[in-house]
Amino acid sequence: MLSRRTRSAAALLAAAVALTACASQTTTSAAPASTASAAATPSAAPSTSTASSPLTITDPWVKTTKEGMTAAFGTLVNTTGTDVVIVSGASPLSPKVELHEVVDSGGKMVMRPKEGGFVVPARGTHPLQPGGDHIMLMGVTEEVKPGAQVAFTLTLADGSILEFTAVGKDFAGGEEDYQPGMDMGGDKGGHTGKDDQ
Repeated sequence: MLSRRTRSAAALLAAAVALTACASQTTTSAAPASTASAAATPSAAPSTSTASSPLTITDPWVKTTKEGMTAAFGTLVNTTGTDVVIVSGASPLSPKVELHEVVDSGGKMVMRPKEGGFVVPARGTHPLQPGGDHIMLMGVTEEVKPGAQVAFTLTLADGSILEFTAVGKDFAGGEEDYQPGMDMGGDKGGHTGKDDQ
């Protein structure tokens, strides 16, 4: 695990820790790296929540992209005895971050903003995955390469936050294309796509 001094220096130099395995977990952090094009250094650690959050996230990652749109994934874990609702997200990588779901609309799978946010059940989990709920980033400000570190802040209904860093990862398997105007069946109500590369 990196010391606080090392993490601070890495953030100032826009270099952060990258994961090398798909199943690795990263540590949530109260001071995540703020850039998407950080240097890659192999590391893995169990997830933890910030002091102000009843949530943790395991294996947070963001799909690599050159421009346009992308999405972040992982598994949200509620450590409390009551349901927790995530109402919004933010990242320095994107001026517009939305909580999205994939639903069947007239026989066509479409992406759209998730009404009411993500509900993580008491002492339960909520997966964020390709083809399902995810954190959508629109108008990304720089290329996301494999191993990049991307900072995120999720805001809960009670005003508390969860800050974490997601690693950039190539992905080709969910039939999504996080680009403007793409949808799986021509339905104008959302944006999904047929090609993930």
